[in-house]
Amino acid sequence: MPSLKDLKNRIDSVKNTRKITKAMQMVAAAKLRRAQEAAEASRPYTERFNAVLGGLAASVGGSDSAPKLLSGTGSDQTHLLVVMTAERGLCGGFNSNIAKLARAKAEELQAAGKTVKILTVGKKGRDAIKRDLGDSFVGHVDLTEVKNVGYDNAQDIARDILARFDGGEFDVATIFYAKFVNVVSQIPTAQQIIPAAFEAAEDEGASTLYDYEPSEEAILADLLPRGVATQIFAALLENGASEQGARMSAMDNATRNAGDMIDKLTIEFNRSRQAVITNELIEIISGAEAL
Repeated sequence: MPSLKDLKNRIDSVKNTRKITKAMQMVAAAKLRRAQEAAEASRPYTERFNAVLGGLAASVGGSDSAPKLLSGTGSDQTHLLVVMTAERGLCGGFNSNIAKLARAKAEELQAAGKTVKILTVGKKGRDAIKRDLGDSFVGHVDLTEVKNVGYDNAQDIARDILARFDGGEFDVATIFYAKFVNVVSQIPTAQQIIPAAFEAAEDEGASTLYDYEPSEEAILADLLPRGVATQIFAALLENGASEQGARMSAMDNATRNAGDMIDKLTIEFNRSRQAVITNELIEIISGAEAL
């Protein structure tokens, strides 16, 4: 049985841990509000931008003059998986769920005889996947020093991916991230970005005709790279909100568990102290009777 001193030290240690987890929960809650607003504000623009590109892509169809980013290379042998996670942990299953989805996709492709290449954004995703798929790694984007992710960061990632595509390093690119729903729900999501897969807006009827200057192909050639950067930026914002939501939930659970542990240890401490007092009283009474 632990001594009273050991129990007291352990109670103090858990109390200090509870202070830390409570502080982290409050910080995550403050960051979550800003991150959630940024993610939700980007959704209308991203959806409308993709819808416009979808309308253009539908008009171009399968013509030979369609941009390569839209038509693809004509093969799907080599896949680039862009795994986007956080730079830090202590956020529940946020990082592991994204890594699990990407790992399952990689194993599925490899089982089908495809070549898999992995580009990671965020240290935790790299650490989680590298153990099993280290031979497939082709690059890593470090955002440790970036406090607030901006469009410039998405553009840098997009330029790297597009340069690899132009160099013939892969045929299909898919990004993996967590779509933010609420504090307790973040959905791991896989989204193909190359070749571009857009859907036209529902309110754009097939009978509506537009004259484009320059041609649809020229417009798509200019907008598709921006579309890749826009999708990556939206994924980064969704990841940011999901990370803070997951961390807030995880720290809340940790704080509650620490409180429960303190209560149990306090009961054990009081019982041990009472036992010590009882033994001392028995010794005193026994000594008095012996005299």
